[in-house]
Amino acid sequence: MIRTPGPLLFARYAYPPNALGYCGPGDSGELLEYAGNAVSDRGLAAIAQRFLGAWPYLSLIAAASGRDPLDTEVVEAYWVGNQLLDHVPGALLAAHLTDRFDSRVDHGLTDPIRLALLGGRPHHNFHVFAVYPWTGLLRAGPAAEPLRVLDSCRISWGTVTSVDGEIADVRARPLEYDNGRLRLGEPVVRRMLIGSRGYQLAREVQIGDVVSLHWNWICDVLSPAQALKLRRTTTTLLELVNHALGRPAVGSALEGTHCE
Repeated sequence: MIRTPGPLLFARYAYPPNALGYCGPGDSGELLEYAGNAVSDRGLAAIAQRFLGAWPYLSLIAAASGRDPLDTEVVEAYWVGNQLLDHVPGALLAAHLTDRFDSRVDHGLTDPIRLALLGGRPHHNFHVFAVYPWTGLLRAGPAAEPLRVLDSCRISWGTVTSVDGEIADVRARPLEYDNGRLRLGEPVVRRMLIGSRGYQLAREVQIGDVVSLHWNWICDVLSPAQALKLRRTTTTLLELVNHALGRPAVGSALEGTHCE
């Protein structure tokens, strides 16, 4: 598999929420053009540093592994998962979260600092499940909207079943909430964006490809090893969060609403 430059890989995953106005700088079109043209330069690196949710995690993984924050494997570790996550012990992640978020954590239902010590990893899906309040909100009222956001904001995966221009059908397992637990449901087919305005995030997408998904976009074509790592990391983090959901509800973890 061709090694994608780290800044370009970052752009592929960061664009979907940025286009929705949820995180990062305001000009999402510039990020899409970088991804679509497969250009990686200092300008793109500067944009990546303005993602105040993701950049500190990249810096943490990089520092623990002796690499640059935009090294390809560092970026892959945060969005997809790889062996570099194991270089960040729970105590280090907990300290990192304390420095960033402790004043806003109520140490209730899904306390991210506690979950870091129990096996959390500096992965985007940990941030979605444990740091943002949506998991805690599942038990606070109607679950439909929190579940929709969790499922859209996490990095997921699926198999392409059809391609029609800038749209593809992808068979993927949705996130479900049942009897107080989050789980992956039976596969369903969803329509996902491959591109917009002539630009696309991933390289050529074909039927049968296993792809990564973020919000309503296909971000990348995954190798079997990458797909396995993303699945295993997601499963581990869901088990961790379900352990927290089994505790008595106290409150949500953080204020704020969307992924970074």
